[in-house]
Amino acid sequence: MNLIRTNSYGQLSRIAAGLIAAQVNRRPDSVLGFATGGSPVGIYRQLIALCAAGDVDFSRVRTVNLDEYAGLAADHPQSYARFMRENLFDQINIFPGNTHIPSGLAPDVSAECRRYDELIRSLGGIDLQLLGIGHDGHIGFNEPSDHFSSGTGLVALTERTVEANKRYFSSVGEVPHTAMTMGIRDIMLARSIVMVVSGADKAEILRDALTGPVTPRVPASILQFHPNCTVIADADALACV
Repeated sequence: MNLIRTNSYGQLSRIAAGLIAAQVNRRPDSVLGFATGGSPVGIYRQLIALCAAGDVDFSRVRTVNLDEYAGLAADHPQSYARFMRENLFDQINIFPGNTHIPSGLAPDVSAECRRYDELIRSLGGIDLQLLGIGHDGHIGFNEPSDHFSSGTGLVALTERTVEANKRYFSSVGEVPHTAMTMGIRDIMLARSIVMVVSGADKAEILRDALTGPVTPRVPASILQFHPNCTVIADADALACV
């Protein structure tokens, strides 16, 4: 595991965006795994700027997102499909048909999860997967458990995750309690992983993920076994490491 220490969230975002841009420049038809939430927003702003400057071309890139809330339509203000359009896809030269996110309104959730796994396989797997980490160590929405998940599945979000995500909704009562998420298997099969972590509130869980035992109680700890994982974190997030 490679660890890059940064002085600020801005520096973290620039470095992560540079790694993603370098991947696309090496392989223009790369398959990128994207994440949502607060951590990647600065990265996406950097990628938009790089694209506008002509320093990276997304016209042949394919993307798969980690997760989507169950029960939210793609045009819902808090859906991850809309998040990606507003924060990245609508502002770069990517073909909309090359962007993939689980359907929050799929009538058959099990079938949708199988479809998503097959989609990832049909694309040849993920070249670079971007990750954040939850306060409980989740990656994607793979919450602490007694086992590591395999394929895409429907998960019940912990109360801690619901509480953390309420800032995006009008009230905690509006936060969905279930989501479809890419499984640990496909995350670990990505040829490279970039995990970004910022803030003192993530310091203890980042320590556990990087230096603690590998356990499904801290899902991100499995990344210790990945052959090409880069963690980019600011000084506050690394306070306990």
